[in-house]
Amino acid sequence: MALKRKDILGLRDITRGEIEEILKTAETMKKVVVGPNKKTSHLQGKSIVTLFYENSTRTRLSFELASKYMSAVAANIAASSSSVKKGETPIDTAQTIDSMGTDVIIMRHPMSGAPHIMAQHVRSSVINAGDGTNEHPTQGLLDMLTIQEKKGGFEGLKVAIVGDVVHSRVARSDVFGLTRMGARVVLAGPPTLLPAPGCELPGAEYAPTVEEAVEGADVVMALRIQLERQKKGLFPSVREYARFFEIDPKMLSLAKPDAFVMHPGPINRGVEISSYVANSDRSVINEQVTNGVAVRMALLYLLTRRDA
Repeated sequence: MALKRKDILGLRDITRGEIEEILKTAETMKKVVVGPNKKTSHLQGKSIVTLFYENSTRTRLSFELASKYMSAVAANIAASSSSVKKGETPIDTAQTIDSMGTDVIIMRHPMSGAPHIMAQHVRSSVINAGDGTNEHPTQGLLDMLTIQEKKGGFEGLKVAIVGDVVHSRVARSDVFGLTRMGARVVLAGPPTLLPAPGCELPGAEYAPTVEEAVEGADVVMALRIQLERQKKGLFPSVREYARFFEIDPKMLSLAKPDAFVMHPGPINRGVEISSYVANSDRSVINEQVTNGVAVRMALLYLLTRRDA
């Protein structure tokens, strides 16, 4: 199978059938990730370039490993050490990469919509690895793979997402993807870190308190508090945030007994999630990382088979 679309730019407009196909392929790819022989020929003869204008560990490394596990030619460009420093525009950079015969360009950019603009100017498939405060579709898909593995599906699940929703591209992709698959997504956090009235995420519910969001939840996700935003005074202090919004054992006890905890990483321990919960057997944070490689392998494979 292959995806009909050229690019993966977000989950806002992705279909249920496409999500199902991606997750099904990712389940197969995960066998490679966790197996003893991490080498397949799925992408032999294909070239993959990661183009990151922001720092990243998990996303960039998982894309690079996904490419190499499937025998692609993989290269990485960091904007800090590229011609961007000489004044080259993102479109010029992308077209230069495209002209070298690249099959897939993976882009992270601080400006919302940047990968969408770039995709219009290149022949290569473009995967959005996070754009501003818009979306992070591959994180949303790996979260969905993790939930599907643990719960067997999405229909009727209550997923609580807690924290800095307004700045979170992860939250947006999770809401779009999970609600499309039949889950109920409830958001909670300080009022200053939630979307303003009239700008709410479609399909999501908003709880007046974290306790109400977490109560009876099947899945609890803590979002990273972006400490760089604290300079804007969006909440009194990190300590104050942790007092009311941290996912600790007491907070987690409100969820269903078989509920598990997720976090997109990197973790601020003792702020959005306690070390005890992050290290407990109810945490699937490390499984999310493993599933990230599998999902990205699936996307690279499906996109490069469009013309097969």
